[in-house]
Amino acid sequence: MPTQPPLELFLGDVLRLRRPHPCGGTDWRVDRLGADIGLRCLSCGRHVLLERRLVERRLADFVERGDRELSAAAAPEPTAGPPDGRPGL
Repeated sequence: MPTQPPLELFLGDVLRLRRPHPCGGTDWRVDRLGADIGLRCLSCGRHVLLERRLVERRLADFVERGDRELSAAAAPEPTAGPPDGRPGL
């Protein structure tokens, strides 16, 4: 089975998930990207961290797309390691 590339998420995206939050809200704003996705409930303000795979499975729809440039600016730049070639401490 071929693997799918990860879902492209941006900071500020508003997602609608399949299951409602206990407060009754279904819309969440993405405020952290990485292996874990930080989501803030738009109804009550609660913040949760979910694994990227779980967010991809529970995603029902995009309500609003965030800012691609802001997400790119916030992403850490890859480093090649120390200049002497030894592994870091």
